[in-house]
Amino acid sequence: MNPPSNPPPPSPSDDAPGVPGFRTWRGVYLFVLAAFIVVVIALTLFTRAYT
Repeated sequence: MNPPSNPPPPSPSDDAPGVPGFRTWRGVYLFVLAAFIVVVIALTLFTRAYT
């Protein structure tokens, strides 16, 4: 009788973003959200400084 075999290790996700520096889509989304927030804050500060 054969001993029970272990399941194969999980393969890397096929949904990898393929973007250098990011391993998951969640990281990409968080980066885009943070960049958007920084741009909105910068526009707000520039509007107050130059009006």
